[in-house]
Amino acid sequence: LSSFSFDSVMGALTKLMHSAVARSTRAASSAAIQNDMQRFRSPVMSTEKAMFARYGGRSTVTVLAGDGIGPEMLKHVTKIFQFANVPVDLEEVPLSSHPTAEEDLDQALTSIRRNGVALKGNIETKFDDPTFVSRNMALRRELDLYANVLHCHTIPTIPSRHKDIDMVVIRENTEGEYSGLEHQTVEGVVESLKVTTAENIERICRFAFNYAMKYGRKKVTAVHKANIQKLGDGLFLQMAGEMAKEYSAVEFDSMIVDNASMQLVKRPQQFDIMLMPNLYGNIISNIACGLVGGPGLVSGMNFGDNYAVFETGTRNTGSSLAGKDAANPTSFIRASVDMLRYLGYSVHADIISDSLFRVLVGDRLHTPDIGGTSKTSQMVDALFRHMEVEIKKQM
Repeated sequence: LSSFSFDSVMGALTKLMHSAVARSTRAASSAAIQNDMQRFRSPVMSTEKAMFARYGGRSTVTVLAGDGIGPEMLKHVTKIFQFANVPVDLEEVPLSSHPTAEEDLDQALTSIRRNGVALKGNIETKFDDPTFVSRNMALRRELDLYANVLHCHTIPTIPSRHKDIDMVVIRENTEGEYSGLEHQTVEGVVESLKVTTAENIERICRFAFNYAMKYGRKKVTAVHKANIQKLGDGLFLQMAGEMAKEYSAVEFDSMIVDNASMQLVKRPQQFDIMLMPNLYGNIISNIACGLVGGPGLVSGMNFGDNYAVFETGTRNTGSSLAGKDAANPTSFIRASVDMLRYLGYSVHADIISDSLFRVLVGDRLHTPDIGGTSKTSQMVDALFRHMEVEIKKQM
């Protein structure tokens, strides 16, 4: 070969090599995005006893807009459902923290019992009013929504200190410190009862291990304070350990709640399913949401044997953002998607979920809470554009 032809051949080979590397890189990137998009679709448990109001191929669900940004988020979800032709009718019941809303609570409970499913905005708990009974707690207790589930995972393009987080927080939702049994024995002395029952511990532990088996989770970590609360948390730890023996395919360990909090912010990737009583679950849930970007990203699911209520992951009303077109709609939209999965409308759920993922990751439209400048309405408009593409793929 002449010098010229040799150089030409080597140049061509170099270009081919670079082209192959580029194709391989794009393929790997595409596969990673697909994996992240799949992870964005949170698994949703249901029971054989689940009750749905379904007539003529359509479902009716109760909607409780709540306080703060709830009403405007509900308007967006309503438009999204209409755009995607979701076969769900929304029965809105007014329920807020207003002192005169006791009758609304009764109507909300009646509606949920009739429909079996609810989508809910958060309701202020009025911590500065000791006589106020939390409507959030009342709903969970009256409907026996014993399991609260959050799927917390890192999302590409969302700023966070850690990568590769993919954990499920499962919280007992009806008793413990949330039993609501407090009284003042004498002036300046308050007694607050933490009620723990073997029956409720057993069912939340079984829920967690069944969840692990169904969705291929490898490990359950029981979070407790049995070193101090030797009877109450000791019973929880004992029963979780005994339950683990029935599910030998799932690794089991335990961790004191203060150490678990430190380990979460140090190396959250070590956790798969975190199982815990009510109060610790509330605190750990908020830490986990903060680790993946904040309260505007994560949805929350509340399950009982007969009913389910879907809401945002952290119970934050976002009152300071109301009416400003600045709230992150992600968590509320994802809650509505979780509800669709629970109802069995997986195709509609995937269309909305995948489109929302593309808004966040492909378009990089981020509201101020996650470091962006986008408006709520801009995110929703972009969601419609991606949904239109997804819907055409289904046709």
